[in-house]
Amino acid sequence: QVQLVESGGGLVQTGDSLTLSCEASGGTFSNYNMGWFRQAPGKEREFVADITKDGGITYYDAGVKGRFTIFRDNAKNKLYLQMNDLQPWDTAVYYCAATPDVVVATSPGQFDYWGQGIQVTVSS
Repeated sequence: QVQLVESGGGLVQTGDSLTLSCEASGGTFSNYNMGWFRQAPGKEREFVADITKDGGITYYDAGVKGRFTIFRDNAKNKLYLQMNDLQPWDTAVYYCAATPDVVVATSPGQFDYWGQGIQVTVSS
């Protein structure tokens, strides 16, 4: 069973960049397709991006495509989300998630393991 811990969140201004990290332990990281989700206050958890086990395929929500980049380093057991041109509506708790089975998973229910989440706040 893999454990996931996010880091790199914080308070930034509109237009700034931020890179989130997710460190995996307790399992073979390269056996998992990985994803990023976010949840704003009063809203449901929503898909942001995901990446296949070898990093060869990525998929993005339309609202972040072109601004966010998901990538992974299997040698370091880490997943990343580079976020550029951040906007106030990007404010949310960001979660990384893992699934051993589903390729290009976009629903929270398709992921088996979750981090505790990390706050990203974008001020206007």
